[in-house]
Amino acid sequence: MAFDGSFSTTLSPTGSEAFGSHALSNSISSLVSSTNPRVAPSQISKTYRQASQLFLTRRLPEALSTLLPLITPLTEGSDANGLTEPAPVVRASRATRIKVWSLYLTILNAILELDSEEGKDAFGTQEWRTLCQKVRSGDVWEEVVQFGYHGVEGDVDSDVVINLATLLLAHARSQMVNQKRLENYLAASNTPNLDISRQLEAARSYRPSSRSGRSASKGAASGADTPRDLNARVKILELYTLHVLLRNNEWDYAREFISVSSVLDEERREAFLQALQSLQEEQQAVQQREREEQQRQEDSLKKDIEDARRLRAENEAREHRRLEEERGKREASEVDYGIEQSSHPSSPSKARDSRNGSAMSKQSQSSSSVSKAKKSAAPPSLGARAAMIIANLRNIIEQMGSSLRTNPMLLMRLVAFIVSIIVVFGRRDLRERIKRILGSGWTKVKQTAGMGVKVTYI
Repeated sequence: MAFDGSFSTTLSPTGSEAFGSHALSNSISSLVSSTNPRVAPSQISKTYRQASQLFLTRRLPEALSTLLPLITPLTEGSDANGLTEPAPVVRASRATRIKVWSLYLTILNAILELDSEEGKDAFGTQEWRTLCQKVRSGDVWEEVVQFGYHGVEGDVDSDVVINLATLLLAHARSQMVNQKRLENYLAASNTPNLDISRQLEAARSYRPSSRSGRSASKGAASGADTPRDLNARVKILELYTLHVLLRNNEWDYAREFISVSSVLDEERREAFLQALQSLQEEQQAVQQREREEQQRQEDSLKKDIEDARRLRAENEAREHRRLEEERGKREASEVDYGIEQSSHPSSPSKARDSRNGSAMSKQSQSSSSVSKAKKSAAPPSLGARAAMIIANLRNIIEQMGSSLRTNPMLLMRLVAFIVSIIVVFGRRDLRERIKRILGSGWTKVKQTAGMGVKVTYI
């Protein structure tokens, strides 16, 4: 019935245009309310308090599940134009909306600070990975813009932007997404206007029937030109210039942005530039310390390598000296058991003996060479061999005769030696003693042989 009444009133030519539009909007709102019941602001505040209590008691899964219905669009209902019902947080007041989104971002930050095993146990493996991926990739910013501010980047509350930038600054894989989002917000949002006189003039010139007056009143009532918004904008610029840009290594661009920013006054601009300079000097000092530490490690490594080489060379030299000393000792300890021949004879007899020996050796060598030549020429027969033996014996006898003629003392020594042997064996007691010695020796030999036979048999 309300729809019929409003429809007839809208079509009535006597009704004013403003009244007809107001009645038509009321009828559509009542129709949408009848089909899709909305969450009351008191219910949003109550849900926020419950989620806050759960978060303070570190019950993160319950806190997140309690808060999600406030920031998730209703998919089962749609309005008169077929559009999806927005999230309940959209209809809340500005303060409540900021609290809800800030609590949501704080819960996400606490979830990402959990250990891997703890997060998987609390939320499940798939859900925990989804939440981490949403924050680290920067998709949470798009979620806030779409679900909480109808997809308008510049309508996002400055406090929510600060929380989003801080969250991505702490957990995002790259700050390029954070930089892009902040640049889009700064470009889309209006610069706060703190001229009080212009605000008073705009308030005096406000007319309810004027469409431009309604938009100006809405902008003033939203708090876009308050000192609090200016402080929030300065905080956003601080995050953007002194944190995000520096993480992306854009020092020159940050300095230029601070210098040309219209939001900062001279005092704040000077403070920002000084902070930027100090941060750059600190980074340079850190890089210098890192280079010095790296150089120190390289020098230490080189020194260790040189020490190892020197020790190895010393060990090799020591081992070489030890081997040389052992070789010298071994050569010195070796004993030559051969008989050294004297180069100078001590007596004429020795000289004669040496001459005789040399002559005999020469003759024997000549005879042996002749015999070798004959053997190599043709194999001798039995008669030839006998004749050769007789010839050798004759040569030996002749050599002995010549030796005895040249050295008669040798014959006397030989005769004396033979006589002494005959005299010794002529004594009976000596013969018996020699016999006993030989008998005992032979007995020991037989005993030893018998023991060897027994051992072999065993």
